[in-house]
Amino acid sequence: MTGATPSAADRRDHSWHLGAGLEGRGVIVTGAASGIGRAIAIAMATAGARVAAIDRDETGLLSTLPELPGSGHLPVAFDLSDTSAIPQLVASVVERLGDLWALANVAAVLRRRSLDEVNEEDWNLQMDVNVKASFLLSREAGNVMVAAGGGGRIINFSSMAWLTGPFLGSDAYVIGKAGIVTMTRGLARSFGPHGVLVNTISPGQIDTPMQHLDNPPELSERTAAQCPLGRMGRPEEVAAVAVFLASRHASFVNGATINVSGGLVMY
Repeated sequence: MTGATPSAADRRDHSWHLGAGLEGRGVIVTGAASGIGRAIAIAMATAGARVAAIDRDETGLLSTLPELPGSGHLPVAFDLSDTSAIPQLVASVVERLGDLWALANVAAVLRRRSLDEVNEEDWNLQMDVNVKASFLLSREAGNVMVAAGGGGRIINFSSMAWLTGPFLGSDAYVIGKAGIVTMTRGLARSFGPHGVLVNTISPGQIDTPMQHLDNPPELSERTAAQCPLGRMGRPEEVAAVAVFLASRHASFVNGATINVSGGLVMY
């Protein structure tokens, strides 16, 4: 149960910068080659963490790596659809980092199909990468953190559509993202007593490559106009929330789904 209660030193520490507590810690970020994952990898490194940046896009990873401040970062080319290899992946990364404090499950795949066009391959790929891989990574990382005895953080990623329902051929994708919310709550109950806190970020319309995938520009513009802020979000704005959740400041946030949509949805 070590890590369930902040130490006296932590309670006396008045370092209130956003990433307090991340200095020198090992962090895994999936989907780190582009979009929100890339922004989170950069933000975690800027806060002082040593980042294992994971993505199937090796070229994108190699372009991300020079953007990470500090040293000790690991680019790891890995396809998360290979779910059977996830335990070995986590073990290898932890051995190389020497420490694991946080996991950000950002990677996802979206195949836009009309309801009648969704086939088993589409379904299986999106469920394997978006749900099964997130579950297995969370379980493996959480068990490592529990064994280490110092607590930790797991940050999962849903979508505002978990609440609104799917739009524009994203049925299978959104079903998986709704499952992430429930998965997070279960993990939060299992790992919380050990000081390993598990939360979900639910982004709204964020200006990433996935946002524009098979999405007509006029629809994106109309949706952005409907946001009370009158615009899309930026990956860096989501990354700031992830850094907060990984920091010591989120020491009493567990099982939450954090809405980062600029008010496009409200709950």
